[in-house]
Amino acid sequence: MPIKLKRVFPHPILKPVAAHKWEAAAVFNCAAIYHYDRFHLVYRATDIDASGKDGPFISRLGHAVSSDGLHFERQKKPLLTNEGEQELRGLEDPRIVKIEDTFYMMYTGYRGKTPGDYRICLASSIDLVNWKRHGIVLDEPNKDASLFPEKINGRFCMFHRRDPDIWIVYSDNLKSWTDHTRIMEPVLSSKWESKKIGIAGPPIKTNDGWLLIYHGVSHNSVYTLGIALLDLSDPSKVLFRQSEPLLEPELQWEKEGCVPNVVFSCGQIETRGSLFVYYAGADTVIGVAKIDKKDIIFNRS
Repeated sequence: MPIKLKRVFPHPILKPVAAHKWEAAAVFNCAAIYHYDRFHLVYRATDIDASGKDGPFISRLGHAVSSDGLHFERQKKPLLTNEGEQELRGLEDPRIVKIEDTFYMMYTGYRGKTPGDYRICLASSIDLVNWKRHGIVLDEPNKDASLFPEKINGRFCMFHRRDPDIWIVYSDNLKSWTDHTRIMEPVLSSKWESKKIGIAGPPIKTNDGWLLIYHGVSHNSVYTLGIALLDLSDPSKVLFRQSEPLLEPELQWEKEGCVPNVVFSCGQIETRGSLFVYYAGADTVIGVAKIDKKDIIFNRS
C-alpha cells in the first residue's frame, strides 16, 4: 500500500483577509513548527493575485498560532515585510527548523527585476517573533531551501534546488557552503514529477532515516506532493522514493485559485503520534492533511 496523506478537513484552515491589505489576495506556503505547546505557522501572503496577472504583487510573512494544530489565530500585521533590495518584491516560501536554542528560517528573497532574480536568504530568531536577517545564503538563482534540524557529521546541512533537481550542501558557519551534491532528479516517465522537483518542509528524523516530503511538477504544471527516505549519516543517499504521490490536487480550492492545480507544502509538525502537513491550495489558501506515524511504512523490497 502506498503512503498517503489524509485531509483533516474538506476546507482550508486559513484564507485571505480582505480587510488586511497585505494578505487580501492569498495566504499560502507556510513554515510550520511546534514551540511551547503551540503550533506556529509562518505563512506567505500577497496583496494582489499571487499569479502576477494583476501586476507586481508583494509577498510578506504572517504568523498564526494554534493549540490544536487545526484552528489558528493570526496576527493582524505581518511578521516580516519586504526590506532591502533583494526583497523588493518580498519574502517567499519560508522553512523553519530549530537547532539548539535558535530558530533558523530559510526563505526566498524575490527582487523580480529580471528572470531568475531570486535568492535563498536566512533569518534567525529565539522566539519566532523577533527575527534577524542574515542576507543571501547562495548568490545564484535558487529556492526551495531548508536546513536540517541538526548538524550532520558536525556541519550544517541544507537542501536547495538547482532547477529542476534537489541538491544538498554543507557549511561550518552558515556563510560558506561546499560539497554541493544532486540527490534527486525528476522522473521523466512519471505523470506527476516529470518536469521538476523540490523539497516541501524540512526533513524529519526517523529510526529508518531522514523522511523527506517533496513536491513534484508535471509537464502540464500540476504540483503534487511525494515522499522519500534518505540515509541518516549521509542524506545524499536516497534509500526509498515512492512512485505514487502522497497528496495531489483534488478539491475545488486546490484546483482553482491564483495558480490552479497546486498542493505545495513548506512545513509539517510531528506530534501526538501523527504528522500534520500544512499545504497551500492553488497558491491561495492553506489546508492541513495528516498521517499516523505508524502508517509510514517504507517498502524497500
